[in-house]
Amino acid sequence: MWIILGGIAAIILGVLGLIKWWLLFLKALAALVPFILLIGGIFAVIIGISSVKERAEEKREEAAEQSTESDKS
Repeated sequence: MWIILGGIAAIILGVLGLIKWWLLFLKALAALVPFILLIGGIFAVIIGISSVKERAEEKREEAAEQSTESDKS
């Protein structure tokens, strides 16, 4: 019960804060968006490089398996 009341109080205070400090909120959002894009871009590049390395390793393993199989026959 107290959690629900606390949640309602937080919502009311949040809405009132947004109304009162709307311009500051927009400035903070404008400052935050480029930062989030930068961090997201860095993560995307890191994940992409990791994926390319993983695919190259899988191809090497497949080539090694095929050469091992052809050596056995």
